[in-house]
Amino acid sequence: MRFGSTLTQVFYENNNFHSKKENAVNLSQVIEELVEERDLDRSVIAEIVCEGMIAAYNKRYPDIVFRAVYNKQSDQIDILTTKTVVASVEDADREISIRKAKAIDPQVKVDDTIEVVFDGPIGRIEILRAKQVIASRIRLIEAAQVYEEFKSKEGAIVHGIVHKCEPSGATVKIGAVFAFLPKSLMIPGERCVVGYPLKALLKEVLLEPRNENQLILDRASTDFLQQLFELEIPEIYERLVEIKKIVRAAGYKSKVVVASNDKNIDPVGTCVGVGGARIKPILRELGVEKIDVIAVTFDAERFVRDSLKPAVVNRVEIDGSRARVWVDEEQRSVAIGKMGKNIALASQLTGLDLELVKNDGDLAREQTLADVFKEQGSDGEGYESEFEEDFKEQDKTTTTPLDEPFDKIDKDSGNGDGE
Repeated sequence: MRFGSTLTQVFYENNNFHSKKENAVNLSQVIEELVEERDLDRSVIAEIVCEGMIAAYNKRYPDIVFRAVYNKQSDQIDILTTKTVVASVEDADREISIRKAKAIDPQVKVDDTIEVVFDGPIGRIEILRAKQVIASRIRLIEAAQVYEEFKSKEGAIVHGIVHKCEPSGATVKIGAVFAFLPKSLMIPGERCVVGYPLKALLKEVLLEPRNENQLILDRASTDFLQQLFELEIPEIYERLVEIKKIVRAAGYKSKVVVASNDKNIDPVGTCVGVGGARIKPILRELGVEKIDVIAVTFDAERFVRDSLKPAVVNRVEIDGSRARVWVDEEQRSVAIGKMGKNIALASQLTGLDLELVKNDGDLAREQTLADVFKEQGSDGEGYESEFEEDFKEQDKTTTTPLDEPFDKIDKDSGNGDGE
């Protein structure tokens, strides 16, 4: 800490290790620097410095009881101890001669005790002990102040500036306080740029710093996304439009189910805005992540269709906890999404196991065309239209297994109360 060198200098300059006023340490400069630097009360700082000095003297003289007093008149901290008045001094640390005692209190007698200024020296090791005690006490006070200031903001969006980028995460400056955004709670793929402004959810406020971090931030959760919607869309903040559920694959896509509490308000239009004006600030904050805003509905089949957007669904059949979904071949990859994330999010959103189904007509058409092309020794270019009409009336279906992994999604990423 910056005040450490100043404290050492003051000890050396004022104590000088041999002066008769080794105990009368003028710490005005140190106290003023701490008051200005740490925004702490002057009397609190004086009390902390007194504690540090007592710790220093106790380390050097463990069998002597000391008391530190801040002298406002002289702007000094005096170290006091109780000594026994004797005619002849044998132990200077515990005894004082009658002559010196009477100079302090003319009424004193031999064998009386008197509180006097202690004049024993201290060294570098004791000064280091004082600095450690002062630093520790100040950290505890600052931690208590941070906790009191930010505890009420836990779970809300905070604004900060990226201060430092590390492999484990980013240090973010929020006003005069530093917070930590762990790598695991950052949006996958986002770059850490020093000086870059960002919004984050204040996930946790610790009572005391853990690994020097007391404020923990989060940008990867559904809670962060919900708070962004409340921040950017007044109707959601005012509960005219309500977010029913959010599922999210941070860095790829989120699906948000919304409902209107006013029949005159379109929930999806309200969230998206004219020309996407309302959703764009949220998208900018999320980087490349996309958002599907879906209106709540009690029609389960329609809800499944909407959950698979942007894929176009032809037909849906629901049987218990499973749903069979018919899509055209060109829509299959759209429904599945990158690494199977779109269909996995849709499954989380609906609470159903989704199974993609392809028309028998598409399979037969592909096979027949392949046979014709093989006979004619052609690659099939230009022949597709000749056979299209032959298969339009076929309506039988077959189920095909999904060949993409769906286990990339966190099972707990859903948020809200569903429909």
